[in-house]
Amino acid sequence: MHLTLHLTNRCNLACRYCYAAAGQEDMSLETACQAISRCAEGPQCGIIFFGGEPLLCKDLIRDVIHWCEQQGPGRFHYKVTTNGTLLDESFLDEADSWGLQVALSHDGVREAHDRFRLRPDGGGTFDALLPSLEMLLAHQPYAPVMMTVNPEAVDHYAESVLWLQSRGVQYLIASLNHAGPWDDLALRRLRKEYLKLESWHLENYRRERKMYFSPFDKRIATRVFADRGSSCRLGRRQISVAPDGRLYPCVQFVGHRGYCIGSAADGIDEIRREAIYAVNEQDKPQCTGCALAGRCHNKCGCLNVQTTGRLATVPSVLCEHERMAFPIADRLAARLFAEHNAMFIQRHYNPAFPILSFLEDLSV
Repeated sequence: MHLTLHLTNRCNLACRYCYAAAGQEDMSLETACQAISRCAEGPQCGIIFFGGEPLLCKDLIRDVIHWCEQQGPGRFHYKVTTNGTLLDESFLDEADSWGLQVALSHDGVREAHDRFRLRPDGGGTFDALLPSLEMLLAHQPYAPVMMTVNPEAVDHYAESVLWLQSRGVQYLIASLNHAGPWDDLALRRLRKEYLKLESWHLENYRRERKMYFSPFDKRIATRVFADRGSSCRLGRRQISVAPDGRLYPCVQFVGHRGYCIGSAADGIDEIRREAIYAVNEQDKPQCTGCALAGRCHNKCGCLNVQTTGRLATVPSVLCEHERMAFPIADRLAARLFAEHNAMFIQRHYNPAFPILSFLEDLSV
């Protein structure tokens, strides 16, 4: 179980593609503790600090972690996703001592990043994030970087990925802004970028460069393990808590009262949670007979609602994207498997790979 605490709906940026509702509301420590007490299921629970911009609430992050550790050391693990503008050495020192993983949002080269990730005055943030990225990777070499790919900047996709790798990024989660204007021309350009990245990632494996690239590696995982497929287990695998304490089944539902599944004070409304989950898990009529059914993201409730307004309706851009990305990922996997590539086999077939990789780095 993962519990995402939306600590605030305030943000110091004005990113053009942001889906979060802006406001001036902060979560209280009481609400956070109530939500964890009532919703943290199982012997292990991930606590994710989210926003708005969560580092506007550094004191609250500190207080929540201290409270969690008093409940049972080792039960909780922590992550924060930030735009990076408020990172500093003091916070990263504390994050290291808490075991708090920091994920940074960054869209790559200046031409892509500064087109969308803007300050309220319209200025770009590329230059401001260079020291933040360097500082973060010095503390946490495997810190995830979250990239959003927009059709208006798709021609910079491969260039941005290679640039981030050159800055030391080793774990890149790249996602499309599915709500963007993806027409046929933009999708053709996207395919061209993916073909460049196929060759690049093949060389990463051959040269044993530790680079996780989600558009390929995540899809390869669904080829290797059948249970890594499309179900997002909406409301079961994770719950999002709004600043006011209302509970939602995932991050992009926060603020949409029709998808509320309880409150921090009263706990989870199990009937409501199961009803939303059941609708989301229904087979999608447009997916009947598709060879990718069970592997693609067609049951991502957030994505479906964001783009079509309905849980059970899959956006056409997702279908086009998956038909493009899966053959490339599968071709890459087949080639590396045929070559008996050691890093590929370790990453995708050995569950202990992350630990072994970390220990290997410590010994260097």
